[in-house]
This record gives sequence, structure tokens and C-alpha cells, in this order.
Amino acid sequence: MSAPEPLKGIKVIEFTHMVMGPTVGHILAGLGAEVVRVEPIGGDQTRRLLGSGAGYFPMYNRGKQSICLDLKSAEGLAVAKDLIAATDVLVENFRPGALDRLGLNYDSCAATNPRIIYCSEKGFLPGPYERRTALDEVAQMMGGLSYMTGPPGRPLRAGASVIDVTGGMFGVIGVLAALEERHRTGCGQKVVASLYETTAYLVGQHMAQFAVTGKPAAPMPARVSAWAIYDVFQTKDEPIFIGVVTDALWEKFCVLFQLEDLWVDESIRANNQRVLARERILPRISELIGGMTRDEVIAKLDGTGMPFAPIGRPEDLFEDPHLNAGGLEDVTLDNGTATKLPVIPIEMDGKRPALPRQLPAPGQDTRAVLRALGYDPQRVSSLFASGAAGESE
Repeated sequence: MSAPEPLKGIKVIEFTHMVMGPTVGHILAGLGAEVVRVEPIGGDQTRRLLGSGAGYFPMYNRGKQSICLDLKSAEGLAVAKDLIAATDVLVENFRPGALDRLGLNYDSCAATNPRIIYCSEKGFLPGPYERRTALDEVAQMMGGLSYMTGPPGRPLRAGASVIDVTGGMFGVIGVLAALEERHRTGCGQKVVASLYETTAYLVGQHMAQFAVTGKPAAPMPARVSAWAIYDVFQTKDEPIFIGVVTDALWEKFCVLFQLEDLWVDESIRANNQRVLARERILPRISELIGGMTRDEVIAKLDGTGMPFAPIGRPEDLFEDPHLNAGGLEDVTLDNGTATKLPVIPIEMDGKRPALPRQLPAPGQDTRAVLRALGYDPQRVSSLFASGAAGESE
């Protein structure tokens, strides 16, 4: 089946780096938009990150065209403005004021293209902090997510760029809403999503918990769970998570593991009773699970409707049978290595999004994009000769 393309015909230009901005373009490209990524001559530095940043570029830049421009040159900036004049959506996530200094702020772009939707991915929405530079980790620390993730007194960032990615998703939501409004008004608008406010939205459940109970939410490792069994248990070999979140599941759990004496105990028949009796119940469950292998526990739970999860590692997902049934797509990295990476996690009309398998080399589409703008061969050659435009060797 062909991939869904609900945004086919929508043109997007990206001035982005790292994760948050590229996530917006990646999702839009996966939904069928034509995304042109503007990189500096030689390519975005994100391509060359090491360590935990080594996966940023291949994960969030599939399905895009790459054009290399020197925006500090008059010629390169003129090309960027021509691209903006012909686009539907602009995405940027540089520090506040970076594009403004180039004359590429929203007001300037809208003056030549009133239909443009200008998506800025920033650290903060307007307010006292809006000129600060933020990173995913900054937002996690400021917004309470790191406090909630680590044990008491030891804030710990989440194990992935969750705020960058979620902030990008909110940007996409804003872009799609703005496109719909443009259908009615004919006018574009500026959309801003941010790291800090995204973090606040994610921890809003803990803010609401405080409002309801009057007590601060404890960090997750020290939390008072809403359920008596909602924990990671050590088996004979590998750990496993089990959650018993309803009274019906408690009955089922007791039957599966021959714990009828617990089920008939009227003092713990209801969930809240079991929560208050966790110190009595958990040692019994821990001993039971500890006497089995992980596979034995899974064999009992699989297909029963009981929530459970083996503790997976990212590298395990390459061989995950469920993801390999449609959740991963083949990708060829810059060095020629073939791998698989996650597709956008949605299905539309029974079909999954899909993107080109080859990552774009720096500037590989520069000539094609310039020709599509109507530039004649002489002007294209002149841009390359002056260094205002570039392409991969």
C-alpha cells in the first residue's frame, strides 16, 4: 500500500538544527509535505555530533531535501527569501533574534508571503524568560520533570529528548491548525511552541495533584502509587513491569498466580484498600515473581489483558517483532550503513507514513531547488562560484 500523503502539495522550508525544529519538518515530511532544509555551506553541525547526539540527524531529517546556502552573503540570503516567498510553512528553532538579524522574521516574511505559516520553536513563550537560551535539559530541570524522574534530591533528566520531540509535536499541531484556518481566511500566521511550556504541560498532572490533595507530588521513585501493584519486579533473570490497575485485574492476577487467599481477603478487595496495604502485599508478590524466569512470567500474562512489560533497551527494538510489522523503516546512513529507524507512530486509513530511505547529503538538492525557483543556469553557476550556495562533493 502507498503511504498516506495528506499534506501533499504543502511546501515547507526549514532553518533548523539539533532536534526540536527538525522534528517538526520530519513529521510534516512523513505526512507528505515537501520539505527543503536550509543548511550552512558544508552542512549542519548536527550531522557531526558525537555521543548521545550521534543519532539526532538520521532520526529527524529523513524525507527532506537539503540545500546549502551562505545566509551571511547577500546572494545566499536572496535565495532564502525567494524560497520563503514560494513556501507554505517556515520552521525555525534558532536562538531568539537569530533570523530577525537576517531580515527573516515573521513580519518581513509575511509582507512578501501573507499566506506563510511561520513556526518558531523556542525555549520559552513570551514572558520574563523569553530571551533566555534553552535546551531540552534546561527545560526538564526548570519545569520539574527532572525532579520527578530522579530519586529525592537527585534530579535526573529523562532518557531521551522528550521535550525537544514533544515541543516539535506541539509545533506540528499549531501548523496543522494554522493550515486549516488559512483555508477559511486565506492568511497565514505565526505559530510558536516552546520547551519550557511543553515541560509544564507534561508535569501538569503533578501540579493538579497538588491542587487536589494539597500535598506536593513526590519524585516518581518515591511516589505513593495509585495502585498496589504497579512496579518493576526482579525475576530469576531479567526484570519485568507489572501493573494491576483495576479490581477485575486484581482478581485475574490472583487466579493466574494461584493467590486465591489474597483474592478472598475482603480487607484488600478494593484498590484503595490494597494501596494502603502495599507493605503487606508487595513482599509476597516479589517473592512469587522472583521464583520465576521472565519468560515464564510473560507466558502467564500474555493474552490475558494484564498490563506488563519486559524492560527493553533501545538496541532491542531493532529486532522487536511488533515494530518490524510496520513500525520501522529501512534507512541508509551517510556512511552507507543500512539500518532501521522508527516511522512516525500513526496510521491513516490503514497505512503507515513512509519516507525516502536515503538521508540527504549536505546540499545534494541545491541545484534542483534553485532550478525549481526558476533560476537560469548562469545564475545557478554564479551562486556556486561565489560560495553563496554549495553542495556535497
